[in-house]
Amino acid sequence: MKKLINDPEQVVNETLEGFLAAYGDRIARVGDTGGLVLREKKDKVALVIGGGSGHEPMFSMFVGDGLADASISGHIFTSPDPYSIIETATAADAGRGVLFVYGNYAGDNLNFEMASEMLTMSGTPNRIVRVWDDVASAPKERTEDRRGIAGDLFVVKVAGAATAAGLDLDEAVRVTEKARDNTFSIGVALSGGTIPGAAAPAFTLPEDEIEFGLGIHGEPGIRRAKLLPADEIVEELFSLILADSGIKAGDRVCTLVNGLGSTTLSELYIMNRKLRQLLDGAGIAVHDMVVGSFVTCQEMAGASVTLMRLDEELMGYYDAPADSPYYRK
Repeated sequence: MKKLINDPEQVVNETLEGFLAAYGDRIARVGDTGGLVLREKKDKVALVIGGGSGHEPMFSMFVGDGLADASISGHIFTSPDPYSIIETATAADAGRGVLFVYGNYAGDNLNFEMASEMLTMSGTPNRIVRVWDDVASAPKERTEDRRGIAGDLFVVKVAGAATAAGLDLDEAVRVTEKARDNTFSIGVALSGGTIPGAAAPAFTLPEDEIEFGLGIHGEPGIRRAKLLPADEIVEELFSLILADSGIKAGDRVCTLVNGLGSTTLSELYIMNRKLRQLLDGAGIAVHDMVVGSFVTCQEMAGASVTLMRLDEELMGYYDAPADSPYYRK
């Protein structure tokens, strides 16, 4: 598969080097790890996010004011190792504790939990919030088995605002979990992405088929269907989210139409147009709409829809200012 790379084994390293060439005045690398940290340490709970690379700009490019204090990246679609997580968290810690936020995947759970235990043993208070917004990946009674997909963006936004507001670790966890538990996503794929250096995509679809509920690593969805017009795809995604979330008339939401890597902005805005029509028709108030590619899967074609239900508390944190290279509020 054709890509603009040098050595497949150096993709993550060279990505970080190129990123820091542009933003190194604000952000520094943590040793020789995949970690990035704000140069100016703040007197607050440190928010550390991370996971496998290949989903850029999430996670590494959301280090900034009102967002993450640090991020840690593993290889493509691979969790960072516990020692790199510890080194990155230590670089970000200002003595107020560390809040880890990441998507709910087995490798990330294993390595972040191991790092968390080791940090606790060394005297660094820390907590974990796993994001599990993908309604297609497990039934409602097994919510904690669900994957984290594009809803990562909203959960990280709220967590960053909560820690920037000076909340202690327990309160920051409470607010972040509240955001997580009110965030719901589902996606549709038109074609698969590829791991750099691989000879073929992670999966293939016939030209006239799509798959609902794909994960951001190419995990299987809930069903395949013939290619549908964008409006019909959004209608199905929207109905699945409403049925699972209980979001109803009178509720207020922020929304995200997220591209998975090779989807054009035209396609995303066509989807957003229909999403707004459906929300208005359902009597659901729209607080904010975000459109763009924030949580990707290399060059996978497709998109996801995310709704986060807001109350006054979450709205305040959502609206708080944020400034990173790839997200500003």
